[in-house]
Amino acid sequence: MAGRRCADWRFPTPKQARIEETARRLAEAQRGRVSVDDKEAWWASVLADPRAETRKPIASRTIEEIRDSELRVECLKCFRVVAITREEALRSYDGGSLWKEVAMRLLADGCQSRTGRHEEDGCWPDFRG
Repeated sequence: MAGRRCADWRFPTPKQARIEETARRLAEAQRGRVSVDDKEAWWASVLADPRAETRKPIASRTIEEIRDSELRVECLKCFRVVAITREEALRSYDGGSLWKEVAMRLLADGCQSRTGRHEEDGCWPDFRG
């Protein structure tokens, strides 16, 4: 279809230009990809990708791995907060102890919000610190 000017049909619309640019970028990305058939190379490329790096959740870290000076855990039911310094935790517990286990011991005094059911009683820890 012709537009108002004679040569309008020669130039792509902005939408068409974006589509062509996206197609060009995808074609360039496809050239650098590894075949799915080569599983070893595929996994190596996946794990080498910086987006694949994950941080260990704080609950599954040992006390030695945590670098915060103050360790805090909160009960999601009664909103009680227990805080302990890292040095005090290292003195009281083994450095290889998981923070989740230490936090559960700190909250073991009992939850202030009781339901009467054994399964639901106790604190629900929140490790967001």
